Amino acid sequence: MRQIQPIKYINIDVKVTILYLNNKMNNFSDFHTVEDLKFDVKKLQEGLQHVLKIKEYDTANGIKNFAAICLNQIPGNPESTKGNNARGVYWTKPDHTGKETIRDKLLDETLYTEFVKDFEKTYFKEVYDKLSAKFKLGRVRILLKEPRSTLSWHRDPEPRLHIPIITNPGCMMVIENVAKHLPADGSVYITNNVKYHNAFNGGEENRVHLVACLPDYKFN
Repeated sequence: MRQIQPIKYINIDVKVTILYLNNKMNNFSDFHTVEDLKFDVKKLQEGLQHVLKIKEYDTANGIKNFAAICLNQIPGNPESTKGNNARGVYWTKPDHTGKETIRDKLLDETLYTEFVKDFEKTYFKEVYDKLSAKFKLGRVRILLKEPRSTLSWHRDPEPRLHIPIITNPGCMMVIENVAKHLPADGSVYITNNVKYHNAFNGGEENRVHLVACLPDYKFN
């Protein structure tokens, strides 16, 4: 006689709880991928080399572990790309008290509407035009994070758009308690920088991203 197999009952509550915990552990809601936009990473890397032959990174008057090249400016004002204008305002909690402190200067991102003429023959002009057609942009910068270095734990006034140009598996962005690696495959990401976050490069080569301020972008 055929043996009847016992019926296996699924505890729905347990299954739902496991799914909920998995979603919480991998909650990337503060990282948006722009699905309909992608760039040629090889051209981005070639464009970077072209830019570096024209201009060196600005360290915002000698700030450690900060290096930027601004690709756009306030029209007719090249000084708007230099020094503290290359960094801009942010808030941080620098010590054991947990008290929030404001750093650097507040900038009006909406004024940065002119692409820097020196870089017009690079691939970044095409990238800038495509981004401008889709988003309201503030400053658009190339940001360098050197090997074995990190940003401070801080928050910014607005979300940021990222296009990784050079990266490695040891590069992570951390927003609150969630860490994510952004690969350099031409993808475009938007990160919720209005929350506390940092980025670090735990590898042994440079991490370079194109980063744009998005003054009008809202996370749900």
